[in-house]
Amino acid sequence: MFTVLGDINWIAVAIAAVASIVLAGVWFAVVIAKPYAVSLGREGQEAPPATAVSAAGPVVCQLVTLLTSAVLIEALDITRIADAIAFGLVVGVGYLTAMAFQIAINPNVPRPVLYGAINAPFFIGTSVLSAVILVAMR
Repeated sequence: MFTVLGDINWIAVAIAAVASIVLAGVWFAVVIAKPYAVSLGREGQEAPPATAVSAAGPVVCQLVTLLTSAVLIEALDITRIADAIAFGLVVGVGYLTAMAFQIAINPNVPRPVLYGAINAPFFIGTSVLSAVILVAMR
């Protein structure tokens, strides 16, 4: 399975990465900024200052997820857009959304269901978007 690294279209990976990072910026800074603060119990407070980990960490995690999807798409020989959408939904719902809720269910997140519900669409959306880009550019 890991012999597919040479078959991956790295330009497609780069385009999917940029698209995902832009979507993350819009999603978290604009679309869900207020509900996100509510879910974390920080309504009406300023966001904590950015650190190297809080700035780079999500990008690195997104890149790892994207690379994993690229490997699986190649290994599974997904070539149709409809199958890319299905793959993106399976990964987005089955892994990423489940993990968002799992991460939220701890005493440090006062509104875990809200946290999961506002994060899940981003993870599903980027998973489908990335899969479609990767398959369209194969």
